[in-house]
Amino acid sequence: MSRPGIVLHLPVALLLGQEHIAPYFHKLREGLEARRLRVRVDALERQGFLDRIAGDEDFHIVNHGDFRHPRVLNTASAYIAPFWYLDPQGVRRHSSIGAKAFDPATVDPVAAQAFFNGLRRRRIGERVSRYPQPGAAEAFPKGAIAVFLQKGDADAGAHVGRAAMIDALLARHDTSPILIKPHPRDDSPETAALVNRAAGDPRVQVTQANIHDILSAARVTVTINSAVGLESLMHRVPSVLCGPSDFHHAAVTVREAFDLDAAIARARLTPWPFAAYLYWFLKLNCVNAGAPDMIDDVLARIAATGYDVGRLSPGGVRA
Repeated sequence: MSRPGIVLHLPVALLLGQEHIAPYFHKLREGLEARRLRVRVDALERQGFLDRIAGDEDFHIVNHGDFRHPRVLNTASAYIAPFWYLDPQGVRRHSSIGAKAFDPATVDPVAAQAFFNGLRRRRIGERVSRYPQPGAAEAFPKGAIAVFLQKGDADAGAHVGRAAMIDALLARHDTSPILIKPHPRDDSPETAALVNRAAGDPRVQVTQANIHDILSAARVTVTINSAVGLESLMHRVPSVLCGPSDFHHAAVTVREAFDLDAAIARARLTPWPFAAYLYWFLKLNCVNAGAPDMIDDVLARIAATGYDVGRLSPGGVRA
């Protein structure tokens, strides 16, 4: 009987060199092979995927997957580098983290604070985010409401879509500045029309500034479920989410547009455990691609599915 292996399923565009392969996948493959495990990279074909793997004994890791199978883990960047999902249910709003209970009392406060301080030094200190950010610093009025838009397809899964979210903000009797940052990869006419209409309000400033400059001025972040909603916690700025998210534990979720005003007030008044939450979400529930023990963590997560990882090692399969 041949020894089973680990199969990495990546999109064709990555394998053809049309898109950049994240260093995480190279480290994953090389690290597993260094343990003398069999690793194969396949082009990801989503349709019929579960049927195709039903007859093998390999373990499968799927890029941006949402497959549920005893021999599958789904992977994707977990909002803040260098952390990645390796999840039995899916990634981002589909991940299993969303259904878990977060209790800050169970988190080591010293470890959480050290982790939080390190995140702030790396991400805020270096002014970096998931997407490239402008290097030039910009100043904004303090106490702003920071609105981070996603692309138009985010509306499909939202509780409150982008247009309704902005309309609800503009309808509030609040003189606070409103900073709107469109998604950096969104140049659609629909988004342009949306932000141009909002810019007619004297409180609104549309900007493509570095997110850390925006968050440094903000008192609350409003988005559907953008990664910036989690990043804002590094600035100790609370988030209001207008869509489902797996980091909902540390935010206020709005399900109807008319609830947005109350949600902003609640977000501002809640004493959020920012350090404990980021430690719990990223350190305890995701894989650190920058850690020297990343492969140990990966194999532990495979074992947690119930799969016998011993079968992957040389001599691990009995004929």
